[in-house]
Amino acid sequence: MPTLLLIRHGRTSANATGILAGWLPGVELDERGVQQAERLADRLADLPVCRVVASPLTRTLQTAAPLASRWSLPVDEDPGIGECRYGAWTGRPLKELAGEELWRTVQRAPSSATFPPSDDFEHESIAEMAARGIATVRRIDREVAAEHGEHAIWMAISHGDVVKAIVADALGMHLDAFQRIVIDPASVSVIRYVAGGRPLVLGVNGPGVDLHGLIPPEQPTATDQPADPHTSDTAKIAADDGIIGGGPG
Repeated sequence: MPTLLLIRHGRTSANATGILAGWLPGVELDERGVQQAERLADRLADLPVCRVVASPLTRTLQTAAPLASRWSLPVDEDPGIGECRYGAWTGRPLKELAGEELWRTVQRAPSSATFPPSDDFEHESIAEMAARGIATVRRIDREVAAEHGEHAIWMAISHGDVVKAIVADALGMHLDAFQRIVIDPASVSVIRYVAGGRPLVLGVNGPGVDLHGLIPPEQPTATDQPADPHTSDTAKIAADDGIIGGGPG
């Protein structure tokens, strides 16, 4: 069961000025966003990351670059974790969009919200965005497990709404509740998809600090003796079992 570090891109000028960027070209990290990405790379440098995947938009690739350089890895672009396709809403001020009826649907029943079509930008529903994002990270997680083993750590750099949808799915929440989740720029959420596909959520919207507990333990050597299942206190606790009382952390 690999560990997924699910990261939102750093801040952009569109974020700072309240513009819905979507797939608008030329949206880059602002000065603060560049600093956020660099600091995040420093904080995560001790983790043995084996793969870096990013949305193909400029702001996610800029965030991914200093992260990938820490492990001399390429950045794999995947549109499956690309930004939601907001159609005619793309590039418009949020304060203007907040006056539209669809805004209220997005807030209260996002699973039924579909963004309006546009001649310039593709559009989709929030449900479609969620489905492709979830399917993409689950597929890549299986690939990572097959290539690097169950203790592998990989990261995906995506966008706020996509990250919220993936986290909501991992928490077993209905998509209509995903607006309850806050995902800040350059934040880290941590998910494991264990055997059988049941996710474990290890963290949400974190700053990327104190994650050393994610470093996998040393694997036993051939001379190590396995625990006796009849005497081991934890022999019957499966990897995806919830620990009663909370566990030691």
